[in-house]
Amino acid sequence: MKKIGVLAVVVAMAFLFVGVASAEMYVEGYIGGVLPTTIGQSFTVVDQPIGQIASQRDHLRYSGSVDAAVLGGVKLGTWFVPEGFAGMNYPTWMKYLGFYTDFSYQNINVRNQRLGGTDQYSLTIPKVFSTSASFLNAGFMNSEGMAATWAFMFAGRYGFFADSEVPFGRLQPYVAVGPAIMFSSMKPKLNTQFLQAPPNSANPPVNGFMQMSPGNASSTDIALAVDAGIRYMCLKNVSVDLSFKWRHAAPSYSFSGQDLANLTFIGAPATFTLHPTYDLFSFQLGAAYHF
Repeated sequence: MKKIGVLAVVVAMAFLFVGVASAEMYVEGYIGGVLPTTIGQSFTVVDQPIGQIASQRDHLRYSGSVDAAVLGGVKLGTWFVPEGFAGMNYPTWMKYLGFYTDFSYQNINVRNQRLGGTDQYSLTIPKVFSTSASFLNAGFMNSEGMAATWAFMFAGRYGFFADSEVPFGRLQPYVAVGPAIMFSSMKPKLNTQFLQAPPNSANPPVNGFMQMSPGNASSTDIALAVDAGIRYMCLKNVSVDLSFKWRHAAPSYSFSGQDLANLTFIGAPATFTLHPTYDLFSFQLGAAYHF
């Protein structure tokens, strides 16, 4: 609750900050592409059979990449020119500084990541049998998801090719950094091939497999946002913007479903948690109106 309260104050201040601006404000729409991003982690799937007669723990790991995707978003911002927002007479040097808020949306999909790991199976009542096995190629995982990021950016710029229509300069490279809130979701599917043992310890282990589609989980996290770009003022009130974005976040998704292929207990309840680290890089082209 404390974190939510802090975020609410930050958002309210950002809206007030931008909302009262009246000089060199701009609104921009943009579209671009998200580059494939390498991800990987270890996690454990725990089967919990009815009655706790047997237990199974699948320690899995995967590495792969988030698919390339289309990204779209909007910006609303201002620069601190001398005639200034809120009627304040800013020093001339502050025209190089500004603030904007940026909202973007993209899909985060992962296709057929190969899984490796260790399967542990044992009877618990009574504990008369236990086995484990390691696999480099245990199966595959894929997932579908999304990320919506709301960033609060503090920016610096410089101007080139000044003229009477655009005194600051038509060509304006800039950099920006700030905190962000990332709303994301993930919907994975697991399909693995493992060594499993039947309850009777007199029998040898047999090949088994696991299938899980535990549904969708979401996470809201603080993220780091970094931008760099070049804006060109085509007209006094119209510009185009070529930019690069980096968004960093570490969400956590908890899943609860059923292992539909558990050999001993068909439909055994199972749980696991995924905690990927996202480093999302993108390039985009935007068009802005200045007022």
